[in-house]
Amino acid sequence: MSFSAKDLKAFLQRVVETVEENKDYLSELDRKLGDGDHGVTMSIGWQAVLGKLNNELKDENDCGKISISAGRTFLSAVGSTVGPLYATGFLRGGKELQGKNELTGEDLYNFWTAFIEGVKERGQAEVGDKTMIDTLQPALETLKQEYASSGSFAEAFSKAVASSKEGMESTKDLISKKGRSSRLGERSLGNQDPGATSSHLILKAFESVMTSVQTA
Repeated sequence: MSFSAKDLKAFLQRVVETVEENKDYLSELDRKLGDGDHGVTMSIGWQAVLGKLNNELKDENDCGKISISAGRTFLSAVGSTVGPLYATGFLRGGKELQGKNELTGEDLYNFWTAFIEGVKERGQAEVGDKTMIDTLQPALETLKQEYASSGSFAEAFSKAVASSKEGMESTKDLISKKGRSSRLGERSLGNQDPGATSSHLILKAFESVMTSVQTA
């Protein structure tokens, strides 16, 4: 498949829209586990990225530069824990795309592998800690397995998104072990993690744009 710089920008734009649509929901989830601002924080960060897309990145066609700029912009706008995590993902992923205006399935595979591994390394969390890694790690494992098997990035990524949804939903049955919510202990049971949720939404946003590109 072919995925252009324009398509990459469309993905970032879709994330902006998705975050706005789910801002209140994300904050509602966070009120049960943290300080209730995850939706607002994500909105602030992605609105800053939107501003960058509409200005400095408007005519940029280097996919690496687009991703790295998005990561740096998000980090500058968001001071909470989530800022460095998502920023690291886009920075690491962006390095895989530097100098490329058109991306192949292999490029996209390398991007998402680097993205998720970067977030995991930065956050120092494992599956079962009730964090975004419960969404991202299953997605990564499925992506690697399915891409090695089929060689089709689109097919592998869609299955990875399905795994991410299962991972996100699994956080309802976990006790928080990281961050502010870890203070709640067993009281965190029954509540879906907001970071795991926003991670799934980002993957879904990419899947949506990828599907549009394929059917165009």
